[in-house]
Amino acid sequence: MSRIGNSLVSVPKDVTVTLAEHAVTMKGPKGELVVAVPQGVAVKQEGEELSATRTRNDKKAKALHGTVVALMKNTIVGVTKGWTKQLELSGVGYRAALSGTNLTLNVGFSHPVTIAPPAGITFAVTDGKIVVSGIDKYLVGQTAAMVRGVKPPEPYKGKGIKYTGEHIRKKAGKSAKAVGGAPGAK
Repeated sequence: MSRIGNSLVSVPKDVTVTLAEHAVTMKGPKGELVVAVPQGVAVKQEGEELSATRTRNDKKAKALHGTVVALMKNTIVGVTKGWTKQLELSGVGYRAALSGTNLTLNVGFSHPVTIAPPAGITFAVTDGKIVVSGIDKYLVGQTAAMVRGVKPPEPYKGKGIKYTGEHIRKKAGKSAKAVGGAPGAK
């Protein structure tokens, strides 16, 4: 029994839903997204609510039942409010700037790194913070991970690009040698 799959998805008044055979199209104030509905799962609209049911009872349909409901909920949030991920730069001289719609990072390399946003994604830079925003939750998260991947935080000093609120576990550096040294060592 899928508790998430059996839950109903409420549709706000400013979102229009169009059902097709294997797709659900949702259009809201921020844009339009399509949720693919796999075989074995059917989506029905009853008034202002969407529900997903299994048409088959095999293992794959059971696994995808809750996934379809979660994707529909995320899509409704995306087309009404949108999704954002915030990243922080930590390191001496590390900077981020916008050149047009592209993000330019100076993070300790001999050259600046330029990242072009995918369709539907926008960057914003304020006070050493990078904000990645868009309507598709997956694409926002993937783009934020790509920006973080340019210079992930290192475990000794914590320098790099990290998510806001992310805790970096720091390692101890090399320990100092004993003053007298080992006997017989040169």
